Amino acid sequence: MCIRVQKRTLVALILPVLATLASPAISQTTAAADVALANTDEPIEQERAAPRYLLLGSHGRAVTSEDFRDRFQLVAFGFTSCPDVCPTTMVEMQQVLAALGPRAKHLQPIFITVDPQRDTTVVLAAYTRNFDERILGLTGSPELVRWAANNFKVQFTKVQEPGAGANIYTIDHSAGMFLLGPDGQLLSKIAYGTAVKDVATRIEHWLKADGK
Repeated sequence: MCIRVQKRTLVALILPVLATLASPAISQTTAAADVALANTDEPIEQERAAPRYLLLGSHGRAVTSEDFRDRFQLVAFGFTSCPDVCPTTMVEMQQVLAALGPRAKHLQPIFITVDPQRDTTVVLAAYTRNFDERILGLTGSPELVRWAANNFKVQFTKVQEPGAGANIYTIDHSAGMFLLGPDGQLLSKIAYGTAVKDVATRIEHWLKADGK
């Protein structure tokens, strides 16, 4: 009950803000699960994209894309019931943090659920803690989750068998991770399955360029 109240309050606070922002149209989802993202840095730099989000953290507080202006962000989308792709991504995120060593303090790892119906703050907190306590889980109303996904150009769709119960379904979604700079701008799309060493090297490059 407490979580529902927080989510309604969050929606009430953000709706006036959303009304003033140019929200991208919802992309048509594909039938294929876990669509891999392209590994390209240059087009992102030219577009100067700065994807926004306003969601509820697994610690129970509102979190926005503006909250980490002093740090880089490593963002992944998924859901806790995902059988293989999401756990693999989370392990890779944990390994990246380990590979960065002390420099990991400059990076905020984030897991945004695309399944707010089942992934409550309590569920997310337990899930992310299994991989690394530094990973922050984010959820929210379906509208705010979709808005965040659209801003990252992440596609997802619920897949449910006819006659299945309300909570019996899976979700097809884009796979991969996103690296945001301290200014919130998108620096790199990291394709699913990219070697941890390569991801860590790419992040170290940006950290050094930022003087960290």
